[in-house]
Amino acid sequence: MKQAEAVRDARRLLRPLQREIVGIVQALVRVDSVAIPPDGHETAAQRVLRAALKPYRLDVEMYDTGFLERSRHAFVRKDRHYAGRHNLMARRAGRGTGRSLLLSGHIDTVPVGRDPWKLSPWSGTIRNGRLHGRGSWDMKSGLVAQFAVAMALSKGGVRLAGDLLCESVVDEEFAGGGGTLAGRLRGDNADACAIAEGTNYAVVRATRGGHFFDLVCRAGDPMGYFSKEEVVSPAIPAGRLLGWIDTWVKRRKKVDRGKTYCDFPDPAPVQVLALEANRFDPDVPWSVPLEAKIRVYFQFLPHEDVAAVVRQVEASLLAYCKADPFFRSHPVELRPIVDPPLLGHELAAEHPWTCCFHGAATRILGSKATLSASEWPCDAFLAQREFGIPTLLFGPCGAGSHNANEYVEVPSILRTAEVYLAAALEWCA
Repeated sequence: MKQAEAVRDARRLLRPLQREIVGIVQALVRVDSVAIPPDGHETAAQRVLRAALKPYRLDVEMYDTGFLERSRHAFVRKDRHYAGRHNLMARRAGRGTGRSLLLSGHIDTVPVGRDPWKLSPWSGTIRNGRLHGRGSWDMKSGLVAQFAVAMALSKGGVRLAGDLLCESVVDEEFAGGGGTLAGRLRGDNADACAIAEGTNYAVVRATRGGHFFDLVCRAGDPMGYFSKEEVVSPAIPAGRLLGWIDTWVKRRKKVDRGKTYCDFPDPAPVQVLALEANRFDPDVPWSVPLEAKIRVYFQFLPHEDVAAVVRQVEASLLAYCKADPFFRSHPVELRPIVDPPLLGHELAAEHPWTCCFHGAATRILGSKATLSASEWPCDAFLAQREFGIPTLLFGPCGAGSHNANEYVEVPSILRTAEVYLAAALEWCA
């Protein structure tokens, strides 16, 4: 099918579903599907999605991801619980003569956080063309746009040549990937994949990797407090570790960027996510802390040897601590939060799937459909690097992901669905 024809058919098939698509997004935002490791409670939201799909005569299955706990795959997070957490898969079988396509998104969200929201994070309220709430942009809107592809094909009686698979997975947040891994290990695979992250209309063909770890230093004896003995605090020495981190910030800006990230001012960021030596809460006594912690986040480019960079970081920390008198006596512990780290991925600009999807996006969105790379890691590497499925990211416009006052622009949900359907019509035909 030619691109122009695919775009025309996509708009025609989705037009009757526009109000329903937005309504499903609202319904999902109103359901708490927060995942806080090691647990998550996504199943209620999956049931809402399953109910919305029921009229469309799709092959829909919810399945428990608990089998991951028995898997030996390297990227299964052994410290997480999966039993009772359900993925949802919807299939529309093709005629068996074309390429297959997997549309994937995650139903879990991060918590609402401590900052105040202007509207309830569970409201799903639409104001001035924006739909508000936790998960609205990351990524329930993009997820629904993907499932709208199967809904539109079914309602329009269109049978593609290749199979279409739409999945809603658990455990993506906090560097999980368990839901995505469960789908791939279960055999729900295809000739191409797209993930509905909120990309502001960018067709993302590359993602970065990520390593999260805590630097922990303990010092002092609590019995020494209110005594003549010196009370040793790790708080001030831990501040010197920020200087060590800053040397890596500068060092990583000089990394070989490759072509994909050549125009990024900070291609491989090193960031401090949290600092803690004591708390300001009123129920915490005023006392010298016995432990100081710094949470650090390194990102990696797709072409880098992540394990080698991690070894360099660890060796650098060891050398720094050996040169510091305090840390020689009070060693710093490096505690990985996610092990192994997330990897990056990259799909060539000239790959047939890239050309197909970017072509569909350009015809629908014009110059807004840029071809780009992501500013963050995600689970795309699992599909492409671990299972050989060419993978792109694409999603609607919004803001506030992982922060208060998250929203998605409603018209962009519908345009996103059009792009996905036009790409599916061409790819699977």
